[in-house]
Amino acid sequence: MTFLTSEEGGRRTPARQGYRPQFYYDGHDWDAAHTYIGTDEVLPGQTVRAYLSFLSPDLQVGRINPGLEFLIREGSRTVARGRVLQVLELEKSAERVKSYRR
Repeated sequence: MTFLTSEEGGRRTPARQGYRPQFYYDGHDWDAAHTYIGTDEVLPGQTVRAYLSFLSPDLQVGRINPGLEFLIREGSRTVARGRVLQVLELEKSAERVKSYRR
């Protein structure tokens, strides 16, 4: 994903490990915690690869696939754009969440 510069309306400060903005696609916002690969923080304007962990993975199964383009938002403000490269353990995470809810 690529974070917008502050001039483009993005963040003014770095995003750090554990950042939890909204992952926006298909007209909906979803909470997802970020784990950046190879760095602890991302400056505005930088591109980074990241693992995103959804707080509601059970609602994402069958909806997120490689190639999906998404936005990262803070409220209604877009702060980054990205594309899903790979989906890892979504079904396993979804089953774990379902078992907690029983």
